[in-house]
Amino acid sequence: MTPATPQDANLLKQQLEYRKRLMDKINELHSADNLNTILLHIKDSIAALFSAQRITIYLADAKRNLLISKVLSGTEVKQIVVPISDASLSGFCALSGTVLNIRDAYSDHELKMISSNLKFDKSWDQKTGFVTRQVLCVPMKFQRTLIGVIQIINKQGDTPFDDTDITYALELATSLSIAIHNIYRLQVTTKIIRQRSRYNYLLDKNLINEKDIEKAGQHPDTAKFGLDAVLLREFKVPREEMAKALSLFFGTEFIKYEPATPPMEEELLKRVRPDRLMKEWWVPFKVENGVLYIIMDDPTDLGRQDMIKFIYPEYKRISYVGAFRDDIQSFIGLFYNKGTSLSSGGSIDELINKLDATDEPEIEQESSKVSEQDSVIVQLVNKIIIDAVQSKVSDIHIEPYPGKDDVIVRYRVDGRCKVYQRIPYKYKYAIPSRIKIMCGLDISERRKPQDGKIDFKKFGPLDVELRVATVPTAGQLEDVVMRVLASGEAALPYDKLGLTERNSKVLLQCINQPYGLVLVVGPTGSGKTTTLHSAISVINTPETKIWTAEDPVEITQRGLRQVQVHPKIGFTFAAALRSFLRADPDVIMVGEMRDQETAEIGVESSLTGHLVFSTLHTNSAPETVTRLLDMELDPFSFSDAILCILAQRLCRRLCDCKQQYQPERKELEEIIMEYGVEDFKKTGINPAEIKLWKAVGCPKCGDSGYKGRLGIHELLEGTDQMKALIKRKSEIEQIRKQAIADGMTTLKQDGILKSFQGLTDLKEVRKVCIK
Repeated sequence: MTPATPQDANLLKQQLEYRKRLMDKINELHSADNLNTILLHIKDSIAALFSAQRITIYLADAKRNLLISKVLSGTEVKQIVVPISDASLSGFCALSGTVLNIRDAYSDHELKMISSNLKFDKSWDQKTGFVTRQVLCVPMKFQRTLIGVIQIINKQGDTPFDDTDITYALELATSLSIAIHNIYRLQVTTKIIRQRSRYNYLLDKNLINEKDIEKAGQHPDTAKFGLDAVLLREFKVPREEMAKALSLFFGTEFIKYEPATPPMEEELLKRVRPDRLMKEWWVPFKVENGVLYIIMDDPTDLGRQDMIKFIYPEYKRISYVGAFRDDIQSFIGLFYNKGTSLSSGGSIDELINKLDATDEPEIEQESSKVSEQDSVIVQLVNKIIIDAVQSKVSDIHIEPYPGKDDVIVRYRVDGRCKVYQRIPYKYKYAIPSRIKIMCGLDISERRKPQDGKIDFKKFGPLDVELRVATVPTAGQLEDVVMRVLASGEAALPYDKLGLTERNSKVLLQCINQPYGLVLVVGPTGSGKTTTLHSAISVINTPETKIWTAEDPVEITQRGLRQVQVHPKIGFTFAAALRSFLRADPDVIMVGEMRDQETAEIGVESSLTGHLVFSTLHTNSAPETVTRLLDMELDPFSFSDAILCILAQRLCRRLCDCKQQYQPERKELEEIIMEYGVEDFKKTGINPAEIKLWKAVGCPKCGDSGYKGRLGIHELLEGTDQMKALIKRKSEIEQIRKQAIADGMTTLKQDGILKSFQGLTDLKEVRKVCIK
């Protein structure tokens, strides 16, 4: 046996030391409690283990067929996304499940020898000045499931990675796979446990039940505003009780927004942009006795805590406290003073007090002021829009008057206009001009109407769009009306539409037909689009191809292919319909049948194997039939196509402060006459048992007695008898009688029945419908 040389002993010693360092690193990996620790912190010491310049750890996203990693750029974390394909080094490693050892990443010949499509992306090197040479990619798998890829770059000494490196890299990949799998499993388990225990305090006090939590989780606003906000708003959980529940759950203090909070140190605020804080829901709050206090919506989020430690490394002690998201927004606005009540530089009254008090304004002078970024006018217009969005306003009216009368700003809330603010007359030119600048209109043109759109996220912190219309008025003035568009909102759940049992059943039967025409009708602002999207959400499945043409796209749904029409360039509803027919649709939604051409194509589409949804501006379901026949639609084609017509209105919903009363005999007789004596008898309702409700008023509803709106409906079903009447072009009264015989309750009848339930009152029903 050959005796060991000193060189052999030295090599063995190095290998033992290397293995010890490797085992230490593996132990460190298994003690990691979140992915950021692995992806951002431990990885650099792993690179040193391989005497390499860089290492990237990618995690696999099987659903999207991507590899994803994170890198620190200064204090910000950036994401790297690579497709799992043979077009990149790490992607090929993930796809093939094999080790990739590249001597020269810039050698096209070496890469083509492995795969004809294999390429090295040089863009990162070009941006940073770094030069990639040797690359070792090793797949990470757990029980045959791809977890990710380790990519090690540039071995010191400019030498290739050898077999020893590959052996250790494979061992490391196995340990990493187990560690990451365990973190995934821990996260899922923790999420289940936390979801159950988060609201224990509220459950114990019977403020909510398990079903409430489940319903809140399915609410369309939950994704955008969070489960806490939905429980507060929709399930009437008292804010103080929710704060206590979350404080107990997180085991930390829960902070309430106070406008008098002392300002935060500017140097600390400069390190992170307010828009990033808005997205990540945290903000530095105060420094006290050397401790930095951070407000977060989830003070136990370890990932965000790690990021905060990187941003503020000089603070060895950081305390995380909880707050509601809207309070966090308000703190961000207070500290950054960035133009809204989230950050608008103060209340509307404070902004108006900042305005100059001078003589009669000149058009040119006032228009020129609005281009200044720090102008009070800019803040004032932002404040008007932000307050409108937060108050769930549908329309904003800017109304200047001749002479020295104030400019009136009115909001339309729940279908009714109310005065929001009066602004000094000298700004009657500046405010419309500022709004025109925001939507790219000609500020010098005041003689004719103009239309435009504001993408408000360019000017403030809210992601919302507004449709703008200017109208010239007396005295060289302009009224401005802004419609707040429901940008990016989710579809309302079908069971929240407020349909009666019969209407819900018939509409569901119709929307589940393979072909035919479904119409939703009513005046502007009656909720037609909301109803259509809610109905379509029922049949929105991976097996169904759905195209929609809208103007504008207000409600978004994953799975729909949604198209914005542009009539000015010739892309009308009719043109969109034609293009859809060539795009293999199952279901088509057309925002509105505005003309004969659109109506004809819609009917033809429904007769050629497609389910077509659309809207029309008519007053009732029976009137819709005669309107379409007056547009010279072929009665035979139309009768064959029609499945149902749903007419609807929105009336104000009574607030919880409502008061019940016993109606007098005369009032009852009037109600029965309005309903129809014979039709009322068919309901089986005993007049003596009828109770009505009236509005009272409280702080929650602004003393109006009403909060929110309610749909009232009439549904005409396309029965055989109805189709026969359509073919004969029968009179509207015959169509109405047949619809009622088929089970239709008229708009007013539906409203009266809902007033009996205490949902609204008769005054509101009478305001929105005649029959």
